[in-house]
Amino acid sequence: MSNFPIIKKRKDFLRAAKAETVIFHNVLLQAAHTLSATESQPARIGFTATKRLGKAHIRNRTKRRLRAVVRDIYEKYAMPDTDYVLVGRYDTHCCPFENLRSDIIRAFKKINKAFTEVPEVNDEKTADCAD
Repeated sequence: MSNFPIIKKRKDFLRAAKAETVIFHNVLLQAAHTLSATESQPARIGFTATKRLGKAHIRNRTKRRLRAVVRDIYEKYAMPDTDYVLVGRYDTHCCPFENLRSDIIRAFKKINKAFTEVPEVNDEKTADCAD
């Protein structure tokens, strides 16, 4: 059982919401780079379940299930210096656990790939401008 830092401040949730977002059937994952530029910090994770999902017991179960999956995959898939926010969706509380786990793993892989890719410079456009 691994422990991971939790996002608790609203401004960090909002910053992650404005950055990269990946949507899957059972979960929505948002991520942003941390603001700290001095030292490498472990990834922080936040969990959200809105009132649209249902009553309190459904929202609580949704967040419990999200935390259980992240506890298993945090060490392998979370990149340092990144804030992740997992948002529960309508079926998160009742879907099979393996489906939820696979969706979250795919979401982490996809969003990490977006953070590690370097934007390509289009040489054709720069060649046209030089003429």
